[in-house]
Amino acid sequence: RIYKCLFTGSVSSLLTLPLDILSTENLLADCLQGCFVVTCTLCAFISLVWLREQIVHGGAPQWLEQNQQQPLNGVGQQNEAQAVVNGGVENAVLDQPANPGAENVVVGENPEIQEEQVDEEEEDNEDEEDAVVEDAADANNGAQDDMNWNALEWDRAAEELTWERMLGLDGSLVFLEHVFWVVSLNTLFILVFAFCPYHIGHFSIVGLGFEEYVQASHFEGLITTIVGYVLLAVTLIVCHGLAALVKFQRSRRLLGVCYIVVKVSLLVVVEIGVFPLICGWWLDICSLEMFDATLKDRELSFQSAPGTTMFLHWLVGMVYVFYFASFILLLREVLRPGVLWFLRNLNDPDFNPVQEMIHLPIYRHLRRFILSVIVFGSIVLLMLWLPIRIIKYLLPNFLPYNVMLYSDAPVSELSLELLLLQVVLPALLEQGHTRQWLKGLVRAWTVSAGYLLDLHSYLLGDQEENENNANQQPNNQHARNNNAIPVVGEGLHAAHQAILQQGGPVGFQPYRRPLKFPLRIFLLIVFMCITLLIASLICLTLPVFAGRWLMSFWTGAAKIHELYTAACGLYVCWLTIRAVTVLVAWMPQGRRVIFQKVKEWSLMIMKTLIVAVLLAGVVPLLLGLLFELVIVAPLRVPLDQTPLFYPWQDWALGVLHAKIIAAITLMGPQWWLKTVIEQVYANGIRNIDLHFIIHKLAAPVISVLLLSLCVPYIIASGVVPLLGVTAEMQNLVQRRIYPFLLMVVVLMGILSFQVRQFKRLYEHIKNDKYLVGQRLVNYERKSGKQGTSTAPPQSSQE
Repeated sequence: RIYKCLFTGSVSSLLTLPLDILSTENLLADCLQGCFVVTCTLCAFISLVWLREQIVHGGAPQWLEQNQQQPLNGVGQQNEAQAVVNGGVENAVLDQPANPGAENVVVGENPEIQEEQVDEEEEDNEDEEDAVVEDAADANNGAQDDMNWNALEWDRAAEELTWERMLGLDGSLVFLEHVFWVVSLNTLFILVFAFCPYHIGHFSIVGLGFEEYVQASHFEGLITTIVGYVLLAVTLIVCHGLAALVKFQRSRRLLGVCYIVVKVSLLVVVEIGVFPLICGWWLDICSLEMFDATLKDRELSFQSAPGTTMFLHWLVGMVYVFYFASFILLLREVLRPGVLWFLRNLNDPDFNPVQEMIHLPIYRHLRRFILSVIVFGSIVLLMLWLPIRIIKYLLPNFLPYNVMLYSDAPVSELSLELLLLQVVLPALLEQGHTRQWLKGLVRAWTVSAGYLLDLHSYLLGDQEENENNANQQPNNQHARNNNAIPVVGEGLHAAHQAILQQGGPVGFQPYRRPLKFPLRIFLLIVFMCITLLIASLICLTLPVFAGRWLMSFWTGAAKIHELYTAACGLYVCWLTIRAVTVLVAWMPQGRRVIFQKVKEWSLMIMKTLIVAVLLAGVVPLLLGLLFELVIVAPLRVPLDQTPLFYPWQDWALGVLHAKIIAAITLMGPQWWLKTVIEQVYANGIRNIDLHFIIHKLAAPVISVLLLSLCVPYIIASGVVPLLGVTAEMQNLVQRRIYPFLLMVVVLMGILSFQVRQFKRLYEHIKNDKYLVGQRLVNYERKSGKQGTSTAPPQSSQE
């Protein structure tokens, strides 16, 4: 409510703020928004602490420390004093945990919270810093003692701060002080890091005359606040330059640190928010003809739901970036180390993107961002737009894909898209065979291109090195670590500077350079583009064509959502390739072994189909139907209307629910269902135990679900009419008995949990009051024999 009051823009809201805080209107919505504000505060504080660690351990940029050596040299303590002053100022400036700053609520980034922290503590740190300059050795010892004392104090405070004291359950009123401080700090955060940057950006946009364009974007608050932070960063760097001119060392360093925080925050927003969004929109624009859509359609969808549209495009862009990075990692496993020197190695232990954000200047980041946009955009053009044009020219009737969403359709296509993304694609891509096939194809292409263009040494290294690759990689790693030891000894800052400024790529291998090398590289790039184009054409046409052909036997000439056809064709292609590779592997073993393998695999496939029908068919259907009866139907269908149930949609949603329940069960405490699921996972498909799965997993789960569905229905339709109630009451009972029984089960679970907790509390109080001691006794068998077994000894209480 404080946040809403500040952003209404009227003075009357400030005057009525105490009454607004105590009112009961919009209570739930305001609580949820307040939880979001507090969460942003906590996340930003954690981010700031982590960023402080990065600056302290990795060292500040060179431009921030280059002017600090002169006054220290004048004092006469060049090395020790400089190190102590740098460490002391960093700790004094950056270590302010008393003010948990937060991310901007509008922007969702960690802003220059540190600036306010350092502003508040600057005067307190002046005397300490002067003492450091006057007596470096004493300050060093004092800093160590202070650090140890702080650690002890924090441990003592953590021991004293319990949940009972925080929530006021111990009878004290200390928690009111905590509530006051949290509200005060969050109010300060909203005022300084949301209100001020927003109005700085707002006044700037109004002054420049861009107000209409910002309002047309439907994200006025977000863009305005980002503009405010950009102007704030420019102001900070200008003030830093002025402070360096007039030799204000403390102010110069303070402004520089604040600028680093703002710069890293804005770069994180650009890397994680803006870049995937650009990729998602570019993918959408290049694939418009594939779905027979126009830019006007996208504009209308954006105006109707701007937030959802931007989020979906950001999500598509993130998936594209993720799979692109995964493919680059696979290329690194095949190619010679040093071929992809222009791409950052995400698996490199020395790679630290935050250190790069801290140390590299803005123009380097801008150049890298533009280059990434060009590379990713060119690949989308090559693998999406150009294949679509070729398909439309060669196969005019093949496109567009039928992916229209009808709100009155009996099957929700969105649920099927979720099913494809959550179940089908992970099951396909997590198979080790698929990744091995892709890696084998890349290796075969690389070998072919290498021999055709005489670039085998450049792409894969020499033959001797390839044979000794397994031995050479640990040696290279060990050598690199040995080389890094002296650098680390000089300080982590020097290590990071060496990483950023090193000349050759990490893990470089020498190669033989053939004649006309640039021409061969150009031909290699052309060959690679042609290969990617052909691969994209095959991926866009073959699965869909196979799926349409197979689906035509089932549905005839009716148009089907391409999600079905693509998934069906993809699985058929995968199974075909898998069967061919298995047969090729079995061929040298003879006909008898092949028949034996076919018999074993047929039996295993039959078992797997039975298990799939039970666990992937019956259980998700019952689960989705139960979820529909308990949650969806009471919320969406009024009492005077009859709910309609679609089994196909219930099954699709039930698969997702079953997957979520299984994941939660595996993460939860140990009980019979978790033990059974872990045993099924451990056995796998090859050693599938049909009797165990049916007896221990399928039968109990299906029985519980059937009882949950049938018992309320029998009560509502068989028992209630015998009581002679009215038709309206019968309808009410039929429609509300499922959520009512769910509430009863939840209450019973909570009560049983509380009873167990009270029993434990009773035992704990009894032991504290009356327990004298504990004594170990030997374990004895029931038959009376003295036990020398390995059973654990039990304790007796007296």
